[in-house]
Amino acid sequence: MGSRFHSTDWPFREYSLDDIGFDLRRALGLYRVIDEEGEQVGDFDVDVDRLLEMYVYMVRARILDDWLLRLQRVGKVALHAPNKGQEAVGVGAAMALDGGDWLFPSYRELGAYLVKGMSEEEILDRAIANIDDILRGSEFAVYGKRSVNLVPAPVPVGNQAPHAVGAAMAAKILGHRTVVMAIFGDGATSRGHFHAALNFAGVFKAPVVFVVQNNQWAISLPSRRQTASVTFAVKGVAYGVPSVRVDGNDVLAVYTISREAVERARRGEGPTLVEAVTYRMGPHTTADDPGKYRDPGEVKLFEKLDPIIRFKKFLYKKGLLDEDQDRRIWEEWSSRIEDTVKKCYNKPPLPVDVILENVYSKPTWNLLEQYEELKESLEIMRELGLEVD
Repeated sequence: MGSRFHSTDWPFREYSLDDIGFDLRRALGLYRVIDEEGEQVGDFDVDVDRLLEMYVYMVRARILDDWLLRLQRVGKVALHAPNKGQEAVGVGAAMALDGGDWLFPSYRELGAYLVKGMSEEEILDRAIANIDDILRGSEFAVYGKRSVNLVPAPVPVGNQAPHAVGAAMAAKILGHRTVVMAIFGDGATSRGHFHAALNFAGVFKAPVVFVVQNNQWAISLPSRRQTASVTFAVKGVAYGVPSVRVDGNDVLAVYTISREAVERARRGEGPTLVEAVTYRMGPHTTADDPGKYRDPGEVKLFEKLDPIIRFKKFLYKKGLLDEDQDRRIWEEWSSRIEDTVKKCYNKPPLPVDVILENVYSKPTWNLLEQYEELKESLEIMRELGLEVD
């Protein structure tokens, strides 16, 4: 009777680092193309127009982020998750995707939304929840656009990771060359969704790229309290997923490694886990007060590593940008986004009865009953002279 085990399956064999199948050092190191002073320290293959496009996307994300924060402070936006300091991750990762690829983001990647094809107007409509909000007031800061393969971000962290794997497996089964990318924060690695996603992707070689934004804080919990792993990237090793740790404040490093991972997935070689080391300069959301758990001096230290300033220094040194050109970029986009803010701010709000929409494809009897009760209440308010939007 023949053995049911192949020699490589024998359960009592010993393994070595060579059996991992990829370079473990990449999960422990820190890949860079540009250092803090804007000096080139690694190779890259990006043309001039693409480099300037990266910079403009980062500028747009910073300006839009600042407006969303201000709009929240005046009560026009319910809640916002600031992106300041993390623009290089969203822009660099999303620019590695092709037009037909899918992106499953979290709520802190404004740059990725812009790269994937959402406009500032669509994002502002969504945040303000005005008449043109494509998600009709659902949840907070959750964006999505089917025409550009951008999936709405979930509020619970990491939920999109297994969904992204499912989409990637569907593409693989259908024989498509589509690649799926999921971006989430370091806090998501402490949830089961992350581990289930990596395990499934590793076993079935799903064409998916996982990008962990390690911004050092999972709301108020610092990274050192969240995991005993020396890096987040090393977590992929247990699932047979090649992993790379990159400088997340270096947009070229994020782009280069993300592009490598996307191309690897498209060739049918399976998933990659990318840890982008960055820093959350602002609060977790506008409902958070980081001053209660974070030393302001820490923020000052990391402000010196601002990804936009670093990339600007690089472009200056390469002769691809000068102060006048830079000023014009900021002035142009500041003006354009301000005009868009005014336009979105002055659009009519959603009707009150939108809260009963999009619950079921066909309204149930009790939902119809609630709708009639709402109409009666609104009519009474109007009779009393109370304002009803």
